[in-house]
Amino acid sequence: MGESPLFLSVLRTARLVAASDVTLFIQGESGTGKEVLTRHIHEQSPRSEQTFVSVNCAALPENLVESELFGHRKGSFTGADQDYPGKVRAAAGGTLFLDEISELPLPTQAKLLRFLEAGECQGLGETLPAVVDVRVIAATNRNLYEMVRTGEFRADLYYRLNIVPLLLPPLRERSGDLPLLLHHFTSCLSRQHGIAPPRYSKTVIKTLQHYHWPGNVRELRNFCERMVILFSDHDLTNENIPPEILHPEETTNLENDGFILPERGIKLDSLERELIVQALSRTGGNRSRAARLLGLTRDTFLYRMRKHGIE
Repeated sequence: MGESPLFLSVLRTARLVAASDVTLFIQGESGTGKEVLTRHIHEQSPRSEQTFVSVNCAALPENLVESELFGHRKGSFTGADQDYPGKVRAAAGGTLFLDEISELPLPTQAKLLRFLEAGECQGLGETLPAVVDVRVIAATNRNLYEMVRTGEFRADLYYRLNIVPLLLPPLRERSGDLPLLLHHFTSCLSRQHGIAPPRYSKTVIKTLQHYHWPGNVRELRNFCERMVILFSDHDLTNENIPPEILHPEETTNLENDGFILPERGIKLDSLERELIVQALSRTGGNRSRAARLLGLTRDTFLYRMRKHGIE
């Protein structure tokens, strides 16, 4: 939903390619609506009556990524107590959405490339591959081209995915769409919760349009739900707006203060180990995402894990 030229351009391209089976690659910041756009493409395609399967690659356990995508035979590894078809076969005839594809391990990237080239899906423990008809749409919020340059992503897979790229603009670049989205979300969420919607003054809307919305459309939706729950049937003023939106410069200043060395000093090795453990805990053990939290490449992160004896 939107009327900005940037957004309408993406939407026109999406509708144009929906009728084909070409692989699509959607880029955009987190919260810009990549999965929403993908579902729209699926619904406009000849595969609309078939299955739509969405996979968050970053949430897959690293030791089970290949099995989750391509399946496995019973007994092919410890814990495989029954056959599992995998996400690719589950999407047969339909559309497979691979979100955060940048987080796929390199060995799985090679197998995905083979599938995109020949349609062959071979699960763990299977002697022969099966041909599966699936339309693949991939998405990421990272710069895959830069990842190719650093060796974190296969160049051949990148070029195979990048046939028709779609770049979703962040909300700050389509601020004219904000009133439309604001009233849409507020109306839908009010009906969902069964309560009267709040009313936004022109001053409030202007304040919201000046905010940079780092969480994009997802953040705006969450804001609307907050307003619906807390201020049902109210006339909203700037006093009702959360401080991080009303005074974003204060939050930015706090974020940019950086780390201050305590007077008593620190034990750097202990601090580094603790940060690694916290990053792993926050990402549910996903090493690629944990590395990103610390501003490290995955290889450097793995080296420092080994250095501190972290399993």
